[in-house]
Amino acid sequence: MRTIYIETLGCSKNVCDSEFAAGVLEGAGYLAVDDPAEASVILVNTCGFIDDAKRESIDAILELSAHKEAGTLLVVSGCLSQRYGEALARELPEVDLFLGVGDYARLADLLEERAGAPGRGEKRRAAEETKTEAGGEAGREARPAPRRKRLGPVYTASVKVAEGCDNRCSYCAIPDIRGPYKSRALDDVLRECESLIAGGAAELVLVAQDVTNYGADLYGRAMPEKLVREICGMDGLRWLRLMYCYEDRVTEGLIEAMASEEKVCHYIDLPLQHASDRVLAAMRRRSSKASMLRTIERLRAAIPDIHIRTTLITGFPGESKADFEELLEFVETVRFERLGVFAYSREEGTPAASMKGQVRASAALSRRDRLLRLQQGISLEKNREKLGRTLEALVEEREPDGSFSGRTRYDAPEVDNGIVFTASAAPALGDIVRVRVDDAFDYDLVGHMV
Repeated sequence: MRTIYIETLGCSKNVCDSEFAAGVLEGAGYLAVDDPAEASVILVNTCGFIDDAKRESIDAILELSAHKEAGTLLVVSGCLSQRYGEALARELPEVDLFLGVGDYARLADLLEERAGAPGRGEKRRAAEETKTEAGGEAGREARPAPRRKRLGPVYTASVKVAEGCDNRCSYCAIPDIRGPYKSRALDDVLRECESLIAGGAAELVLVAQDVTNYGADLYGRAMPEKLVREICGMDGLRWLRLMYCYEDRVTEGLIEAMASEEKVCHYIDLPLQHASDRVLAAMRRRSSKASMLRTIERLRAAIPDIHIRTTLITGFPGESKADFEELLEFVETVRFERLGVFAYSREEGTPAASMKGQVRASAALSRRDRLLRLQQGISLEKNREKLGRTLEALVEEREPDGSFSGRTRYDAPEVDNGIVFTASAAPALGDIVRVRVDDAFDYDLVGHMV
């Protein structure tokens, strides 16, 4: 029996790629297993976005290489492999095959060829030998995805609606790694959503480098609101969530669709990155502080209980103390419901890497920590506002003490707050239940099922 173990690192878009790969291999007769020691093929889908992610990916490769036995193939894919495949091949003799981000459709053939290759010492990096079928650009999908083999819980699933990015922010290497923005055909996305719902998904999460740009390249205009309405019309779906939306592309049509469709979670991820216009210009962001404030005001006026998540970067080259104080004031004023902060990571090959005024890493980290301390208090305040309310919660785990934990409509998988609750009658994992909030902490709620 040919078996595959897949370790996925990085963002939810990588999870989609891993499930695509699993679907390809399932069609070729492979069985997915949960234990790398039982696998004939071990696939590590890496992240190469920032230094911490690179280190985590290397550590995972080395750790999983310990499970290799005679005949086992160790395969590395994803952003780190796409970007540094040649160097990694020299430094990691344990790896048998490096894949680019656009090579998953050919994975079964590449494994068959590699398994039959003479000599275990030969290396091969698929991305260097062939181009993807979509114009030779890394990561561009040329055909409808096969049925995805779910690698995580069946009750929530990410749906990648586009590949690549055109934005060219000065700190980001994603366009060089994954190529220009390319939307998937609407019918293809809808078929996948129907399949995931039929397989038990109560929640779908739309992801891309920029969900709000969906359709612009295929249909001549961005049409995320049409995508939202089409998916919300599907029977069996309970929640639909939008991640990675650019604020300057949040249209009145999209806001109206989010406000009027009951299945859409009152939640949106807007990665704003900074609030100083000077820093935003250096980042090559299209937004200004004024435009961000207007978009947030529009969202909150139309959807009063909306929870806005953003990510910010501290220590970007040239960020002065005054710029950072402006960012602090912005967060204090807006009071985001959900916030992630990253210290700037200098990525080789990006315009920002060669900019003057590089900020010391210690200063960037200190500024990050100040923002997170500020947000901790804001998060506690926002959580206390929910005391006494009854919220929908998706059940994710049963705790050792017999209680349950999960997420509300206001929380995305992996990155946001949680809710812990008791229940007189045990719900099943994946159920969506009603929970009354009895207590609130910095990042968690406590309650009981009603």
